[in-house]
Amino acid sequence: MSSFLGAVIYHFLVSFGVVLGAACFAGIAAVINDQPPLKAMNDMASFVKVWAIAIALGGSFNSLKMFEKGLLQGEIRAMAREVIYIICAMAGANCGSYVFKFVPGFGDLLP
Repeated sequence: MSSFLGAVIYHFLVSFGVVLGAACFAGIAAVINDQPPLKAMNDMASFVKVWAIAIALGGSFNSLKMFEKGLLQGEIRAMAREVIYIICAMAGANCGSYVFKFVPGFGDLLP
């Protein structure tokens, strides 16, 4: 497997796991605090998506450096690669937040 494809899979799954893990632990915290866990999980999954993308990319400074190289130094391949990484991280975060809607019975309980 090429290193590019491996990095794409890595970015997708890290952002997916951050959203899924945060939502699951928010559900546990809601149960402990006697709050509705499904609502807490859904709210946390929506809230943490941006942070999941930043975590998957390893911070935003590296991506910004690649954009600078692409625009100012003419390295279009590096910039295109970063754009693909960002899109894959966004897709992973969105899939992580949508996974709760596909669990049988979970989507019916949410507003």
